[in-house]
Amino acid sequence: MMILGLVRWMQPVHGYDVRRELLSWSADKWANVQPGSIYHALRKLTEEGLLRAVATEQVGARPARTTYEVTPKGEDEFETLLRNLWWNFTEPVDPFTAAFSFLPAMPRSEAAAALRNRANLLRAGIESMRASLQSDWVRNTKPVHVSWMFELWSARADAELGWCERIAERIESGVSYLPAELANAEGWSGRRDGEERIDHDAK
Repeated sequence: MMILGLVRWMQPVHGYDVRRELLSWSADKWANVQPGSIYHALRKLTEEGLLRAVATEQVGARPARTTYEVTPKGEDEFETLLRNLWWNFTEPVDPFTAAFSFLPAMPRSEAAAALRNRANLLRAGIESMRASLQSDWVRNTKPVHVSWMFELWSARADAELGWCERIAERIESGVSYLPAELANAEGWSGRRDGEERIDHDAK
């Protein structure tokens, strides 16, 4: 959707300009659009009839550049993808959630330290986003709705930052992670509430 939308917006456009615009949006960080995959995606969308190559030109020793436009089929596909994402909610996939589900496998001190480190990383990210929002570059060159996206990311990060700090405090307080009937379960590899490993074989 990102590539179709940008070609639609900027057409006729070279792949290089699509790549540059996506990177200026930092789309590689929040939309899973990797710079190295953009040219491949343009070719694939062309093979599927969603884009068409309208010209290929070469200037001097530079690599040849192909200019793209969206086809009527591509217009329909973009509209479908756009509205599907606007009207439906997809839970973001965060690998940290999988790791946190095994909290009892971590020593308490390490788990609390890792959460505080995560909070610090989130805090740095929030400060960076706020600095970007206040920069002349964003205010003068980007549509206003781009700043609204920065506000959304900042709000999400701020909420998670607070959560990390609260949970770190609970972990350090010694609160039990597991129901009593599971606290000594072999499935937790001998750990009880994240304390040091017990060697059952030595008992």
